[in-house]
Amino acid sequence: MLWTIALILIVLWLLGFAFHIGGGLIHLILVVALIVGLIQLFSGRRVV
Repeated sequence: MLWTIALILIVLWLLGFAFHIGGGLIHLILVVALIVGLIQLFSGRRVV
């Protein structure tokens, strides 16, 4: 689910560059999504 959200944000971010819409909010959300994705990628699934 996180990867789906990240993909949607990347598409919206690219559309914002192409058509100059959106503003700074989409960039902020994209950076947050990338940070969360990297944290999940590097931490992995740990068995308790």
